[in-house]
Amino acid sequence: MSNTSRWKDLNLQLPDGVNLLAVSKGYPSISIRCLAELGQLDFGESRLQEALPKIDALNDIEFLRWHFIGRLQANKVRNVVKKFQYIHSVDSFNLAERISRISGEEKCCPKIMLQVKFREDPNKGGFAPRELVEVFPDLFDLPNIKINGLMTMCPQKLESCTPQMIFEDCRDLADRLGLVDCSMGMSGDWQEAVKAGTTWIRLGTSLFGTRNETPTS
Repeated sequence: MSNTSRWKDLNLQLPDGVNLLAVSKGYPSISIRCLAELGQLDFGESRLQEALPKIDALNDIEFLRWHFIGRLQANKVRNVVKKFQYIHSVDSFNLAERISRISGEEKCCPKIMLQVKFREDPNKGGFAPRELVEVFPDLFDLPNIKINGLMTMCPQKLESCTPQMIFEDCRDLADRLGLVDCSMGMSGDWQEAVKAGTTWIRLGTSLFGTRNETPTS
């Protein structure tokens, strides 16, 4: 199946209110351009060094929205807030505070997803749900950022629950905090995320096919 057919098929399956984020990490700019020409505007990258040449190569396309979805190191914050409109991986108060300060210096206001860890997973960061509830008023008061919602990912091994249970927990917490968006669901579990009430699904291989981990720009 071609990239065009995959994109059209997925869009037909998504209900109103669910946005498709095309995870373009590992794919060249020509693949992004092909989907952009069909009308896909939101693209996700997780490695700044890989993303910057692609963003520059595609700056002739108006209205593209870039989402940073990888773990964000403190020394990369300035370049991320300058180039990305969304950050899906804000996993601590200190990081949010740094993004807020640097966004003010750069005169921008990125949209933020707070990463939450609903099950133990040593490979992933994120707020514990109870911790997030406690610090949320201070997070919400930070200037120069807009907190849109929550992001979560399922651990690789699930023993006592299903992906949909985790996604439902995320949706419930977002609702408690008065947040509209949930960024959850990837190529292997996006249907469960849709049932649980996600507003953003993050798909890479389902759209682009086999990933090349060393793409050219």
